[in-house]
Amino acid sequence: MKKQVTTTEAPAAIGPYSQAIIAQKNLVFTAGQIGLNPTSGQLVGNTAAEQARQALQNLLAILNTAGSGPQHAVKTTIFMVDLNDFANVNQVYEEFFPYPPPARSTVQVARLPKDALVEIECIAVVP
Repeated sequence: MKKQVTTTEAPAAIGPYSQAIIAQKNLVFTAGQIGLNPTSGQLVGNTAAEQARQALQNLLAILNTAGSGPQHAVKTTIFMVDLNDFANVNQVYEEFFPYPPPARSTVQVARLPKDALVEIECIAVVP
């Protein structure tokens, strides 16, 4: 059983995927979010930290629409074009998730959609 989650508070999908899916009635799996402004569809900022902040705001809008939130996140994955930006992105990231933070993987990739510098996805519980 799965249910699609959509919100105008985050950018619309730019391909054949959902913003998020709720499975088993209490798990939400988000699509990766880049730092797009949900209204203009343009990347916000020129740094990885600025784009990470917008990506996390988009992610939280999707989680909230799904009936979850950052306190219910269990796993995130961060994709970065340059791991030299790790410390700056980490500073922004820790503002969004209360203790204990979710498990996390961070990987460097060659390229992201719209030439973004950061993409973040999440798995969370819907209480």
